[in-house]
Amino acid sequence: MRLARAHIWQVPRLAAILWAFTRETPWLPRVRSRGADLRVLVSVVRRGWVRVARLRGRIAGFVVRDGSRIHALYVCPRARGQGVGRALLTEAKAAGALDLWVLVANAPARAFYRAQGFAEESYARGGGNDEGLPDILMIWRERSGT
Repeated sequence: MRLARAHIWQVPRLAAILWAFTRETPWLPRVRSRGADLRVLVSVVRRGWVRVARLRGRIAGFVVRDGSRIHALYVCPRARGQGVGRALLTEAKAAGALDLWVLVANAPARAFYRAQGFAEESYARGGGNDEGLPDILMIWRERSGT
């Protein structure tokens, strides 16, 4: 697996991975158009916030991170269970501390983050996310001596 900074020409592949998740998640309301998704992806790629994971030569997942805040992490459905998300998080952990908001309804993501050492810190009613759904702040801190 190879991790690298995302490039603007990779935005269509990033969007395809994002849209695969939204298609397979019936409880998730669609709050942005595809055009709006593309504009957001272009913006975060230009800011240098996106890292991609390549598996067998193809982009298999990506993480959007600004400092310690993870804004998004998505893995292509065919690449799940192959260490893509874990590799992206392991690289991000070099920051020494990470935090992210995950939707309460996204039980698989919550279990994944817990397995990666994140702890549930606080709950919110969803006023800070686009979907307006209840969410949980999860944090990871580097343990001293490890």
